[in-house]
Amino acid sequence: MQENRTDKSVLMKGIKIMILALLSLFLGPIFLHLALSNKEKPLYFPLLIVGCLICIAAIILMFKGINTIMNSIFKNKNS
Repeated sequence: MQENRTDKSVLMKGIKIMILALLSLFLGPIFLHLALSNKEKPLYFPLLIVGCLICIAAIILMFKGINTIMNSIFKNKNS
């Protein structure tokens, strides 16, 4: 009977993805706040688009990071 062990390299990859997601979780709302507080400025639409894209990227990175961490813990290499 083989014992399941955590794959450390995959775990570190998942943690790096989660750190990027954490940064995106802060940057996205900051850009959205900057855009929505200056509606009459010329950078309104570019900041709004960048903020929305960063927020979407944060959600995707969270799912990808959690999935990578779970694969490192529960995935059996032999099967």
